[in-house]
Amino acid sequence: MQTVHSQDNKSKIKGQFRGRRTDPDARREILELLADQPRQRDLLIEYLHLIQDKYHQIEARHIVALADELKLAMTEVFEVATFYHHFDVVKDQTQAPKLTIRVCNSVSCELFGASQLLKDTQKNYQGDIRVQVVPCVGRCQDAPVVVVGTNPIGKATSESIAKAVSSNQVTPAPLSYKDYHQYRQAGGYKLLKDCHAGKQSLADILKKLKDSKLRGLGGAGFPTGTKWEILQKQPKPRLLAVNIDEGEPGTFKDRHYLESDPHRFLEGALIAAWAIEAEAIYLYLRDEYAGCRAILTRELAVLQASAPVKLPAIHLRRGAGAYICGEESAMIESIEGKRGMPRLRPPYVAQVGLFGQPTLEHNMETLYWVRDILEQGADWFAGHGRHGRQGLRSYSVSGRVNKPGVHLAPAGITLRELIDEYCGGMPAGHTLYAYFPGGASGGILPASRADLPLDFDTLNQYGCFIGSAAIIVLSDHDKARDAALNAMRFFEDESCGQCTPCRVGTAKAVTLMEQPIWDQALLEELAQAMNDTSICGLGQAAPNPLRCAMKYFPEEF
Repeated sequence: MQTVHSQDNKSKIKGQFRGRRTDPDARREILELLADQPRQRDLLIEYLHLIQDKYHQIEARHIVALADELKLAMTEVFEVATFYHHFDVVKDQTQAPKLTIRVCNSVSCELFGASQLLKDTQKNYQGDIRVQVVPCVGRCQDAPVVVVGTNPIGKATSESIAKAVSSNQVTPAPLSYKDYHQYRQAGGYKLLKDCHAGKQSLADILKKLKDSKLRGLGGAGFPTGTKWEILQKQPKPRLLAVNIDEGEPGTFKDRHYLESDPHRFLEGALIAAWAIEAEAIYLYLRDEYAGCRAILTRELAVLQASAPVKLPAIHLRRGAGAYICGEESAMIESIEGKRGMPRLRPPYVAQVGLFGQPTLEHNMETLYWVRDILEQGADWFAGHGRHGRQGLRSYSVSGRVNKPGVHLAPAGITLRELIDEYCGGMPAGHTLYAYFPGGASGGILPASRADLPLDFDTLNQYGCFIGSAAIIVLSDHDKARDAALNAMRFFEDESCGQCTPCRVGTAKAVTLMEQPIWDQALLEELAQAMNDTSICGLGQAAPNPLRCAMKYFPEEF
């Protein structure tokens, strides 16, 4: 029989039968989830969250239906869904787990028995309750930490996990914090109103920020006042993007401030938006902070309903479990609904940032201090430093100390002073042995270097940096090589895979570091290659802990 392929038949084959067809039930479910929300490309990750939250997984049929509704190629949706840890993509309709229990295995949690807790939890729960090992969840002061559903359990035990599961405590308990009305009663948003009313001059504000020596507190440490000036010189329209994706193991300061006084940071963000005449503000919050997300959702609604001034559009965007999105350009890619892969620079995000527009990118804590500095003066902030440094720092301290937590202390304080004056000393039977001065990527220093000022630029000559001031304290009960291996496993898991030096280098380093005897010459060669050629800070800084372990702890090798 001769087959005739008319032009209509070719169109039908091309339009309807190539690739997967949209399942009618899946389409209906997607339409119900999206309802009247806009069909925008940059909201793709938000919509994937809707699917994950509803069905506890993302089936292939939902990916096809969502791609069809957003007028995207299926591959675009698939590559985004599979990039992020918090999306569980399955090929077909399978039974989703009733509940997921996540056990953190970061450096701090490992010190307090996370490995054994993981084994016990895996033994206790099977079937429709899934147990996952996950990287840092931002609660290092309460190590070991387990998350049941979205409910974090600090100092977790098998008993406390069982209690949460049996009582269905799978969401965070409501938090007590200073809400909008309490903040306004205490003078909040007066400064913002004065800015809009012309009672505060932009020149004076920039001078105060410069004189205060306030720098970016997410790790890079770029001077804040200078950053605002640079943005003012860029063409309009301009945007403000706030990074609250603190995924660095050992860091939890942003969560601390969000859970206590969220409007202080929001006022700082609105002043920054006024200063650069930003059209909109985008808040990028890490997905592990479900309690903070509830706070911001509620308080933003109240703020917008009772706005003290004309507000720019404020968008709250939810991360999806990717440490790399703490890097500013990767965060911008994620806000745009894409995989969180760092951009090659130049151009810098201040020139070509979010949606191609000049973007002021800030860490949340940097903006938290804006109101206090402008009200109390630059000298108030700058006058708190020690050992020749200036300013205040929020140190996230975890590990072997009696009082872990966020400690507001003078910039330049030493580790020994921090432990003795703020952290209640070392636990009985423990002697200071080593410490991470800047989270997993900040390197490891021995106790003999515990008198160095903890601030920007003071640790570089030792192969370390302060970063976001995440201090993890090790004692003589611990080994630096074990901590370095833990950190490298984290980087291997969190590498975005875009560049070979980081993708292959972290995996190769883990293999070499798992050997009883390290090939130190080969590890150093690998570390140098990663440092020199990786695209972003993840691959460049990943070798710091292993290099420090070899340099400062030769007795372990």
